Amino acid sequence: MVSLFKSEALAVIMVIAFASTTVSCIEDDFDICNTMVKNWAASSLDAKNKEDKLKLQDLLFFLHIPRTGGRTYFHCFLRKLYTSSQECPRSYDKLRFDPSKPNCRLMVTHDDYSMMSKLPKERTSVVTILRSPVDRVFSTYEFSVEVAARFLVHPNLSSATQMTRRLKPKSRGVSTLDIWPWKYLVPWMREELFARRDTRKGGRAMELREIADTYNMRDIMMPLHVFINEPLAHDIIHNGATFQVAGLTNNSCIEESHKVRHCVRKHSELGQYVLEVAKKRLDQMLYVGLTENHKESATMFADVVGAQILSQLQELANQQKQLADNVTGPLSSLQDHETEDLNNLQSATDDQKNGEVPNVENVDATNENITVAQLMEAYEVCISSLRKSQAVRRASSLKRISPAKFSKEARRNVPENVIQQILTLNSLDVELYKHAQAIFAEQQKLLIDSQSKEARLKVTYNDLQCPLLKVSLAAMALLFLLISMVLLIRSRRRTSKLKI
Repeated sequence: MVSLFKSEALAVIMVIAFASTTVSCIEDDFDICNTMVKNWAASSLDAKNKEDKLKLQDLLFFLHIPRTGGRTYFHCFLRKLYTSSQECPRSYDKLRFDPSKPNCRLMVTHDDYSMMSKLPKERTSVVTILRSPVDRVFSTYEFSVEVAARFLVHPNLSSATQMTRRLKPKSRGVSTLDIWPWKYLVPWMREELFARRDTRKGGRAMELREIADTYNMRDIMMPLHVFINEPLAHDIIHNGATFQVAGLTNNSCIEESHKVRHCVRKHSELGQYVLEVAKKRLDQMLYVGLTENHKESATMFADVVGAQILSQLQELANQQKQLADNVTGPLSSLQDHETEDLNNLQSATDDQKNGEVPNVENVDATNENITVAQLMEAYEVCISSLRKSQAVRRASSLKRISPAKFSKEARRNVPENVIQQILTLNSLDVELYKHAQAIFAEQQKLLIDSQSKEARLKVTYNDLQCPLLKVSLAAMALLFLLISMVLLIRSRRRTSKLKI
């Protein structure tokens, strides 16, 4: 009996010791992570705010958060402004990205903010677009399914995978499967769709047509509520906008970022430090758009960013003309200022090699003559065409997983508990989106105030012009009257002399 009591006591002591050791390890781990995250946050925040953050710098970095509508800005705004030679090479592929290329003025990428470590920070302006976290998660799920469904033309998963490997070396462009986060999400979803292929072909497909919730067709595709709870979704999707703006995705360029990210995911309370960094970085950006405010965001982009790009193009065109005049001008002029002109020309050439002054020979001669109004008109035509082509491609892809149909109406049928879970899992993104909304409202106010000021100056100028014009006309009339009187007096004198 005594022996049994001793054994039980020993067991209790061992359990207590183990628990104490475990708690101690957890506390030590938290302390280490807490210090690491705080140090990272302190080093990531700029000591002072940019005074000229609203001025477009030499390089425009479009930090493209997936499923926010950034593709339309790229195709329908930026590609109409920048020439292909001005795009940084392989923007969507950080492994082959080279910002030192002469004439590199535009980078559009899903890579996170850590890319700034490769860029000339003082000469780079950053823009981005944010989206409601719930809608972004829905769209990420839908796009993963849509792209994965395209591979269902193959007889099996092995065939689809092998074909992808054969096509990659031949392709000059950047495939969706090369781009973060789709290089992780699409293969995962593709495997899930092939696993359910036999069921889709079976008789149950007809029964599933009656299901109200498109996002919960387990026999057709992975349900949404399963998708959001998978480890890969936690790693990539949830709070994705915050981690991307903070530079802490699993695609980060900085090794330290991976350790910080691991700590934040393990100790959620440390996420507030990441959120603070992300907010400060949004504050310093040239432009922050909102997917939900599409029309207003596009108009603001054209007025704030597009107008400055057009101004830069005009300046580049003038520089090119000046360089050409310096080279082809009269010999005597070159001889008079031979040393000064040659030095200026050499300096311009050196700057081009360093990527500071682009080679303006490649600038489209028509671009600098586009007005902001014309840019918006071209954007509207472009986005309409782009949306139609996307809708056709999407419908074609989803036919392979019929009867699933993604739509705003279908989203409304998703249970409230799933929506609430998405909000909880994306609590940092919810706060960041609220901050982006505040920034957007401030941008609108500044733009309206600026436009009102310009209008007032124009009115004042016109008001000044009118009195001046009236005075000028009055003076001219008086002068004309005086001249007429002089001529009349002279004429009468001549007449009087003739009579005498």
